[in-house]
Amino acid sequence: MNWHDPLRADVLPHLKSGDWLTLLFGGIGVAILALTLWSGELADHAVIRSGGKIFLEVSLSRDRQIEVPGPLGVSIVTIEKRRARISSDPSPRQYCVRQGWLQQAGEVAICLPNEVSVELTGSRKKYDSLNY
Repeated sequence: MNWHDPLRADVLPHLKSGDWLTLLFGGIGVAILALTLWSGELADHAVIRSGGKIFLEVSLSRDRQIEVPGPLGVSIVTIEKRRARISSDPSPRQYCVRQGWLQQAGEVAICLPNEVSVELTGSRKKYDSLNY
């Protein structure tokens, strides 16, 4: 085996118990940070827009279907089990319908041809970017 081979089989016997503890605590730390920093907060409201203007702002606590008018026809927004989706839309490619269920604050589904969108909001405002 070559001395510079990074996959040397004789490295493992040289790791001491302190090395294993460092690897263990480092792995646990990475897992905790990933769960707390990369998971968004659950949403509690949906802001539904039509034609760029707010059509309706609703709580996600009650299941319902909302008909939203647009230039191409009516889009249907479904709210169920504290999540929302655009379940029907007259747009040709159906991208917003295929996006599926939204449940975290900051998630958005947009039907561009019909000018209808659904944005979920939570207790804190989440920014993608800040402009001055």
